[in-house]
Amino acid sequence: MTLSTPSASPSSLAGTASRREYWFGLPALVTSVRSARDTVRDRVRAWNLPGDTCCDAVLLVSELTTNAVLHTSSRHVLCGLTLTRDERRLRIELHDESDTLVSPPETRAGPGQESGRGLLLVQQMSYSWGSAHSTWAGGKVVWAELTAHP
Repeated sequence: MTLSTPSASPSSLAGTASRREYWFGLPALVTSVRSARDTVRDRVRAWNLPGDTCCDAVLLVSELTTNAVLHTSSRHVLCGLTLTRDERRLRIELHDESDTLVSPPETRAGPGQESGRGLLLVQQMSYSWGSAHSTWAGGKVVWAELTAHP
């Protein structure tokens, strides 16, 4: 696992979105998980990424959004997709309003804590993933990178 701050910026919020970067915000509601999945599926398909990458991206954004909705008191979430110029990596970011960073699953399990199975899924599917403080949401960002080539 690599911990770092996000490299992308929500440029579409300023009206300067590129074809390889896409940002969208949602209310932190259970019903937003489906909207996040649908939005990511549509964008990744529009970028003509392989089917496996599309399925993995949808599953990861579903898990990250679910975690933010169920385990934080956030009112809104911000999701970002960034495809590297060489189209070899897809970065998924989920910003929420909680300042509690997440840890790798093997160090999380303890009395009164969640099992971390969702984060184990994120860890196993991702090329790399991590959590850092978010300057955009005033809380944290959890990000995951997928290998985007066949």
